[in-house]
Amino acid sequence: MKIEPDPFSGMAELSVDAVIEQVLARNPTLAQMLAVWQAASARYPQVTSLEDPMVAATVGPGTINPDDRGVEFAYRLEISQKLPFPGKLKLRGENALASADAAGRDVDDMRLQLVESARTAFYDYYLVDRAQSVNEDGLRLLRDFRNNALTRYQTGLVPQQDVLQADVEIGKEQDRQLELEQMRQVAIARINTLMHLPPDSVLPPPPKALSATEALPDAQTLRANALARRPDLQALADRIAAEEASLGLAHKEFYPDFEPFFMYDRFMGNVSDNRDLATMLGVRMNLPVYRARRDGAVAEAEARIAQRRSELAKLTDQVNFQVQEAYARVQRSERSVRLYRDTILKAAEANVKAAQSAYITGKTPFLSLIEAQRNVVGLRDRYYEAVADYFRRRAALEREVGGPVSLANPALSPDPMRNNTP
Repeated sequence: MKIEPDPFSGMAELSVDAVIEQVLARNPTLAQMLAVWQAASARYPQVTSLEDPMVAATVGPGTINPDDRGVEFAYRLEISQKLPFPGKLKLRGENALASADAAGRDVDDMRLQLVESARTAFYDYYLVDRAQSVNEDGLRLLRDFRNNALTRYQTGLVPQQDVLQADVEIGKEQDRQLELEQMRQVAIARINTLMHLPPDSVLPPPPKALSATEALPDAQTLRANALARRPDLQALADRIAAEEASLGLAHKEFYPDFEPFFMYDRFMGNVSDNRDLATMLGVRMNLPVYRARRDGAVAEAEARIAQRRSELAKLTDQVNFQVQEAYARVQRSERSVRLYRDTILKAAEANVKAAQSAYITGKTPFLSLIEAQRNVVGLRDRYYEAVADYFRRRAALEREVGGPVSLANPALSPDPMRNNTP
């Protein structure tokens, strides 16, 4: 069994750029699309080349053994070359080049899709790692609560129910721990599959906090960028160009093709002084008198162009909507991150501290402390989900726009919960 080299050897922390680089280098889907583009590119020399020359030889069997009648050996040699009407080869080449360009745009579009998939998988990996960290902090805090409850129970200050309630909450968090481990394995498998590696290959841990991201341009600018950069729009424009070349070629079919030939003909009987007439030059051509087939080809090409142009108009509308929708989602996620970071988490953590102090002094029941802890754990999970959603939605926006989007000013600050655990 072949052992794959570790693409992240020596890395202490996994980065999204490293994942994208490996996905683009290893994913077989991209190699498949490249092969399709190469095959389409190879059509150009095929359709722009002339057909092979034709050579013919004819003999008269009755002249192979001349008799006393003086009949000479009779034969005919001929070479000919078919020549399409001027402009046909050029149009065939334009059709092939436009089709190859469209296939190349499909490669670029697949690259964008893979980049989005790689980013999404990375942020899923980041999210489950952060959720595991929240779970570990929650378990540690719940064990501290249990120890406090046990001490107070042993001194007769609180009922045994407080200790039992702490055990229940610890059990719930341990069950959550099992679920998160499963999610972690799935996230790792997703990244490895994108890189065409065994799904259980070991990955470095994700970062503890995601880097700040630049602010977005306005939606109108993003829509304009998308219309100029989207490979699928460009591919459709290339296919329109290919259909237009096909239409031009259909019009050229109303004109004849030619076949010049050179012939040396010795089927001249027994008249020896006619040998000077044996060399002959000529041309053949088809007569395009049956118009129904050619009219049908023109009508078909015109209909295909109309179809492609309608597809382009429809896709343009879809792109404008998709960019606007993705932009709104990124904005929503950014505001959600700010709200959790600046307001909700601070209040929740202060509430836990206050509940813990009040419980120790006997001013609040244990259930109030547990409820405060449940809230802060759930809100921390939601905060990291909001952060991951922001980056996943930004990746989706970049996919819709057709490439990176940026301006100035950081949109997110570092993780507010590092070194800030109550």
